[in-house]
Amino acid sequence: MFGVEKGIENLQQLFAESKKYLELQTEYAKLELTEKLTILLSTLILVLVLIILSMVTLFYFSFALAYVLAPYIGGLMNSFALITIFMLIIIAGVYYFRQKLIVEPMVKFLGNLFLKDNTPSSEENTDYEQPAE
Repeated sequence: MFGVEKGIENLQQLFAESKKYLELQTEYAKLELTEKLTILLSTLILVLVLIILSMVTLFYFSFALAYVLAPYIGGLMNSFALITIFMLIIIAGVYYFRQKLIVEPMVKFLGNLFLKDNTPSSEENTDYEQPAE
């Protein structure tokens, strides 16, 4: 009789511990997802800000370059045309190499962010430096 009661008590304890473990794993998954989404959104915002600032800088630089080139090329219209042709060549180059310049780095970043296991293994202890032998 004592063995049956002990077995039932052990099963109840096992069920309670399993339930607690699942709750903790769910909470951990939520925290990990929040961390990764925060990294993703902050990177996205940083890239957008850098793109906008780069475009403004390029805009002003192209105007300055057009005014500098105007006396040498034969007029302001010719210098603007030359800069436009140069920009179109750059756009075509970016479009042609878009896989290598845009898609592959983005896939690599997202793959590392979402698929990489962040839990340190027993061999990878980053808390302290190991002493030299």
